[in-house]
Amino acid sequence: MSLALATLLYEWRRYTAAVVALAFSGLLILAQVGMFTGIVKGATATIDRSRADIMILPAKMESLINSGGGALPERLQPQIYMNPEVVEVASMDNDGGRWVNHPKNGAKAVTTYININMVDTRAGAVNLPTDFTDDVRMALMEPYAVAIDESQLGRLGVKLGDDASISGKTVHVRAILHGYPDINNASVTMSRDSLRLMGKLTQGGKTGPLMVRIKDPARADIVRDQLNRTADGRYRAWTRSELAEANQGAIMQEQIIGIFLGFSVFLGFLIGVGITSQTLRGAILSSIKEFASLRALGVSMGSLRLIVMELSFWVGIVGLVTTALFTGGVYLLATRGGLPMGFPAPWVIGVSILLLVISGASGLLALGILKKSQPADLLR
Repeated sequence: MSLALATLLYEWRRYTAAVVALAFSGLLILAQVGMFTGIVKGATATIDRSRADIMILPAKMESLINSGGGALPERLQPQIYMNPEVVEVASMDNDGGRWVNHPKNGAKAVTTYININMVDTRAGAVNLPTDFTDDVRMALMEPYAVAIDESQLGRLGVKLGDDASISGKTVHVRAILHGYPDINNASVTMSRDSLRLMGKLTQGGKTGPLMVRIKDPARADIVRDQLNRTADGRYRAWTRSELAEANQGAIMQEQIIGIFLGFSVFLGFLIGVGITSQTLRGAILSSIKEFASLRALGVSMGSLRLIVMELSFWVGIVGLVTTALFTGGVYLLATRGGLPMGFPAPWVIGVSILLLVISGASGLLALGILKKSQPADLLR
């Protein structure tokens, strides 16, 4: 065991502040990334949990986030079936509307704009989420029936069995979902038939993005490329995982979100370096006689600097572990509250590198204190 690691283990209390500072610097960034990614995961949960292997979007549409629609010519749907590996194609005709609940006992009505997600209620349908139970599927077969995530009930002012209105038409809350929150606008789910009765199904020879299921999901990349070769600029095929990454990237490229994350990175760096460097300086100063003894024994100043830099490295490693624990705790609290979170690998790697850079910079700033480790001071 190296001297730096032994020092950290033996005198860990002196370095606790540095570890906590690093952990909160990492948490400051990762918590925001997780929240913004969770917004996307909540908004696209119906798609992410569907049986679709490939998504067909308009050629110029780069994601489902702030895309401003996504209508395709209706004639494309039978053309997708021309690929021999395609077994099912269904459109995703989502919409929105003005929601008004029907409160009882003179309570104030809730009026808000909502998103409407559509599913086909046939067993095993390509756009039917895999975690929808048969009870939910059958409940949505009722005309004007809707399913609502449990986290949205209070926001919309309803409970199971209540009635409400969407764009002036009465709907019935017949099922409660779990894990389908929508942070931006509240959302409800209904069947294709109910959406048609509402007059909100895409018309005029247009249809929403297409969800495609193939014989062998392992060949999704190959079938995607086959479909794109025959697209002639009319559409673009995406694998489901590829589209999920594009959706996450799109939310991170939003200007206001970029400002938030950029400021968090800057603030986390300043806080991390400020507290960690001062903690290291204080810890080294408290052990200055030990460093002076090493110099008296012939250890060079260069070797002492390496010990300090190694010590800062180990502080960074412990800070990474603590960051993971803190972030895991936030994740559990958020999911318990109905808010999904996601941590894209590039951001996790980037934050890990940032914390190591902070600890390294703090070590460099603390090197100056070694000038006080004069052997002559041991005689005083």
